[in-house]
Amino acid sequence: MNSRSFAVVGAGIGGLTTALTLARLGHEVTLVERRTGFTEVGAGLQLSPNASRILLELGLGAALRRVVTEPERVRIRTLRTGREIGRIALGDFMRGRFDAPYWVVHRADLQTVLLDAVRSLPNIRIVMGRTVEGVVDGPDDASLTMTSSQSRDTLTADAVIGADGVWSKLRHSLGDTAAPTFRNAIAWRTTIERHLAPAELAGNETGLWLGPKGHVVHYPVAGGRLINIVAIEKSDTPVEGWAAPGQREALLTHYRSAAPLLRELLAGAGEWLRWSLFDHPVGPMAKGRIALLGDAAHPVLPFLAQGAALAIEDAALLGTLVRDPRSDIVQSLKTYEQGRRDRAKKVQEQARRNGQIYHARNLVAFGRDRVIRHLGPVGMTERYAWLYGHRG
Repeated sequence: MNSRSFAVVGAGIGGLTTALTLARLGHEVTLVERRTGFTEVGAGLQLSPNASRILLELGLGAALRRVVTEPERVRIRTLRTGREIGRIALGDFMRGRFDAPYWVVHRADLQTVLLDAVRSLPNIRIVMGRTVEGVVDGPDDASLTMTSSQSRDTLTADAVIGADGVWSKLRHSLGDTAAPTFRNAIAWRTTIERHLAPAELAGNETGLWLGPKGHVVHYPVAGGRLINIVAIEKSDTPVEGWAAPGQREALLTHYRSAAPLLRELLAGAGEWLRWSLFDHPVGPMAKGRIALLGDAAHPVLPFLAQGAALAIEDAALLGTLVRDPRSDIVQSLKTYEQGRRDRAKKVQEQARRNGQIYHARNLVAFGRDRVIRHLGPVGMTERYAWLYGHRG
């Protein structure tokens, strides 16, 4: 027996990375995706060294360098006045400290790079337009039932990997049926042409604006052609779906007391999309021949910019543990769970804490700002050495 068969459910960043990792090891992979096409909502994401290192090891460096940017720093400002609070060292410092770059990228660009690599491998079969209804774990294999508008099929594999997102159906197969928790925040996302941004905000850096009613992050993507903007609105009511239209005037009203420079940036975008922020406690990540990764296993708030990175880390460890086709697959998946649970919990907790810190008021905000200034750019980066320096 020279290889195993895997079914990977979900063709997002985590699913594509997993399929690529497993196939590069010689395994047979069927990638099942509910969507009928690979369209991606326009948004950016951050690839810190713990993730970029893995993508480089997968041989994707040349393709990624054509579409990523590498900000020199994060500049932190107060949302209301625009006063600079401090900076976080990225760029050359991050690369030298952790032996890998801190990249930012348009999600669609990363998906395209991964998809091109996946499609180049003959041992990956992509099945589109199929919804997975259930998974049965058996003694010798696992089987999943998938449906479309015209058919109902059963697929068997040595193991099934659920990468089907925060509302994962495969999570139910591991006994976790609780719904994700809305965390009282809505993300507004858009991209604008870089030349349309105020000159002071169009440089090669990430901007982070902190305020009690929300915060804003922006950075260049698409090889520097666009600027990705994310504005967080605190809210008691979630919006429907992953791409609900948002009216610019409503966002500007929410940020009416923001610094003029930031309001100018927000006003420059024509179309905004919104989605609600949910997370879910880390539960079982493996049972028998079924395992979860990414948001299916540990959905995380975006306040540490680690959602995609954690999924990529999951894929890397999973690949390491199933490299030998003679190993016990059930034990390998259990070892995978044991290797990922504590780290996922820590990232989740830190992301929630960051949200509280970003939106602090009065004396707490004053203390936060003093700490940021005291640590300085290098100290701010070193606070997360445990995160960026991770090697699974």
